[in-house]
Amino acid sequence: MVVGLALGVILPASARAAEPLYDELRRAASTELYEALNSAAAEIDWEGSEEREFFGHLRLLKSAPRDDGVARERLLMVRSVHGELFILAADPDDLSNLDAMLQDKLQFRAQVIEDEVDGVTYVFLRLLELPRQALLDRVFKLAIVLMLFFVMLGMGLTLTLRDFKLVVIQPRGILTGVTLQWVLMPLITVLIGHVLGFHDTYPFIFVGMVLIVASPGGVTSNLMTYYAEGDLALSISLTSLSTALSIILTPLLLALYCAGVPEIEIPVGVVMQTIIVLVMIPLAIGMGVRSRCTAFAKRAVPFFSALGIVALLFLISAGVLSNLEKFTDTERYGLNFYLMVAALTGLGMLVGAVAPKLARVSNYQTRAISLETGLRNASLAMAIALLIQDRMGDFHSSMFFTAAIFGLLMYVAGFASIRLYKWALPTLIPHLHRHSRADSGPTAASPAPNRCST
Repeated sequence: MVVGLALGVILPASARAAEPLYDELRRAASTELYEALNSAAAEIDWEGSEEREFFGHLRLLKSAPRDDGVARERLLMVRSVHGELFILAADPDDLSNLDAMLQDKLQFRAQVIEDEVDGVTYVFLRLLELPRQALLDRVFKLAIVLMLFFVMLGMGLTLTLRDFKLVVIQPRGILTGVTLQWVLMPLITVLIGHVLGFHDTYPFIFVGMVLIVASPGGVTSNLMTYYAEGDLALSISLTSLSTALSIILTPLLLALYCAGVPEIEIPVGVVMQTIIVLVMIPLAIGMGVRSRCTAFAKRAVPFFSALGIVALLFLISAGVLSNLEKFTDTERYGLNFYLMVAALTGLGMLVGAVAPKLARVSNYQTRAISLETGLRNASLAMAIALLIQDRMGDFHSSMFFTAAIFGLLMYVAGFASIRLYKWALPTLIPHLHRHSRADSGPTAASPAPNRCST
């Protein structure tokens, strides 16, 4: 945080001024303004401009939809890693190439010059060559993809078709958990987002909130359920089912609840493709290996369990370190923000503990449902945010930052809940379950226990 404060002090004034300019352009969404800026960019005399090389991202804004069916005006910009904003003067032939780079951190070599449009001074940029993806960005994103892929592969190694059969064998616990995860918590989250003003004031924080509760359960909930002495079989089944449902429900909930958010367009196809590649395929591979090579799968589980923890810590650490300046932005990420993120996991635990009791679910199963409702696959939420933030124009990486802070706070909420369950949800675990746990021991992915049924 000290480093973040230092960065806030030394941040150039031009960078700080770029943020309100970007917000103004985004909120305007004006065809006339975007046309004027694009026309001015095309007519600039670049003699006397400054040549610069720097790292940054492409940003794309589109004007508001038109009733006459005319294509929306596009405004391409470049944001440097230091926060400076440039209006991009690009040839039409380059646009298709540039669109494919919206999600990448790029190295730019360009000319920069100031010009005035309608009494306002803008900084324009002309590319001297097509930008190249930064090497570290390529490595970082590859690491994200590979780590999440292998974490989900490890989860698949712990699963069998029997884990999905509990939907029929124990429908009350499963249906209660799924309803809380995919129906009630998203509604509560959207309500919080509106009440605290994130929906209108900080729309990308709001999208990050929805992304969290639109993500399935993860390996952390299985680990916590083990230590909480809850129904581990139910926890694993809920994680399995919610992961399978995420291919449809994650993009659906994002599109549904973010449809009215100002200037937000959810790349549903990209989200769905990410879940298929990074979740469904490795999960299926892992389950296939488990069914054919059970002994090998069981021996491999501890390695993948450790990898799951490393992956989450890597994502949070790398992401937070690259966004240290966020801690200085107390207007955007102030007390309300941290209380909101804590509430997403804390209320999830609370709702997951109270609602099942109304449905006459046992305390043993309620512990699992509570943890499944409050703990989500933060690694997946962060990966999706990182892969779509530049395409969406998330200037402050707010979606990722929201998911990263949730990934930290959910552990605090999880361990606190485990302590509270002892008196709030007392349960007498059968000798068979205690003996099974003592033999198997915990792992992060799913504690490699025997999947005892209740």
